[in-house]
Amino acid sequence: MKYFSRVFFPALLLAAAIAGAEEQPAEITLDPSGYRPNKPEFVVAPDFVPDLIPGHTEPRPQYPLNRLVAIANNDVILSSELEDAMDEVVRQLNEKGTPIPEHAVLVKQVLERLVVDSLQLQIAADNGISVSDSMLNSEIQDLAKENGVTLSEFRDILERDGYNYSKFREDLRKQLVIRQVRRQMVASRIKVTDQEVENLLATLKASGQSDIEYHLSHILVAIPEAASSEEIQAAEQRAGSILVRLRNGENFSEIAIAESDGQTALEGGDIGWRSLGQIPGLFVDSVETMQVNDVSELIRSSGGFHIIKMLEKRGDERHMVEQTRARHILLKPDAVNTDEELLIRIEQLEIRLRGGEDFATLARSNSQDTLSAAKGGSLGWLNKGDTVPAFEDALDALAPGELSKPVKTQFGWHLVKVEERRTHDSTEDFENSKVRGLIRSRKYDEELFLWLRRLRDESYVEYRIDEP
Repeated sequence: MKYFSRVFFPALLLAAAIAGAEEQPAEITLDPSGYRPNKPEFVVAPDFVPDLIPGHTEPRPQYPLNRLVAIANNDVILSSELEDAMDEVVRQLNEKGTPIPEHAVLVKQVLERLVVDSLQLQIAADNGISVSDSMLNSEIQDLAKENGVTLSEFRDILERDGYNYSKFREDLRKQLVIRQVRRQMVASRIKVTDQEVENLLATLKASGQSDIEYHLSHILVAIPEAASSEEIQAAEQRAGSILVRLRNGENFSEIAIAESDGQTALEGGDIGWRSLGQIPGLFVDSVETMQVNDVSELIRSSGGFHIIKMLEKRGDERHMVEQTRARHILLKPDAVNTDEELLIRIEQLEIRLRGGEDFATLARSNSQDTLSAAKGGSLGWLNKGDTVPAFEDALDALAPGELSKPVKTQFGWHLVKVEERRTHDSTEDFENSKVRGLIRSRKYDEELFLWLRRLRDESYVEYRIDEP
């Protein structure tokens, strides 16, 4: 189901304070043969518990011990959260047929993601960023719609696949909160100029590859900010040994999960389909010369050493759209004119139009959409999705030359007339829009990586779990 791609990894559950956290935590042993201990460890209830019942002779009850495994600023991560996250990642990897790395390696990757999620959720809490129940319900309804099922069917499928619906809701809420944090802290600061769009379009056209897209996988061996020469050399050697293993035929996805410091490590390094304009500039020269299944040489950036693999190529498609040329007259409600009064006025205008009066003339003198009124009510050529649903439904129901009945939207009352329809080759407009989106996406990826690295480096993070 598509909800896996939308909600790949459960967000961090904000943990409560742990009594006795200042004491040295019990040792955790990583079992390389499994993904959680075969026998959960327990803590025995205090001596006073059985004494509450006179004559009590049964053994004191035992309760599972939920250990603290990491501290991230003001939050803690518990062993139960790590185990749940591990189970989910293993489930996802099994469904995709991706080899599962050694237990200790997977623990490191999953725990690091939990830490980074926790840091972002703490930023959300500090800045009052939240997701309401109505926003969450709307997102779940969209997920159900994308999967072609009803909301109740979607819930049944989740539970059939082993997901607790309440936990799914809260995990999704946290992912939506993280999305808002990233939008506020990173995406809102990204600007794309017309000149940047023109320059990239010219570059793509000159290369003859403007319509080609590449499906790439990525491995990053990161270096910290202000790294010493010894740290840089160690990272380069590690990246070089990874490259040798790839050249010898080892599985790229498996190595990415085990070794990559990139954000897509747990997805096997898969960064999806990218056009040349969306690919970071330092990768472009390599990508242009690569064939499917090729693996690049080491690529150095300020963030570390990168290796990319070409999974697939596709491209050169025309973008044809159905367009409608239309006019409208709009009357808006205000403090003086009630909705009922506007309906009477719009019905009177409809009578006059059906009696043969000129639409453009009445639009200029009556419409309260000032931009279109100056053009006789003309909206120009409209694509699907350019207008609100109620207005678009009215357009779809009209034949060329036909006038609508009064149409109510959130903006007021409309009269709509369809003048013409056509199938239009909007490839150029589409390319402009796509290139703008690609530049924004590329900038976002680069800024997000730098922001997350700074966030991680500037935070207090302590692991309370043994390394193998």
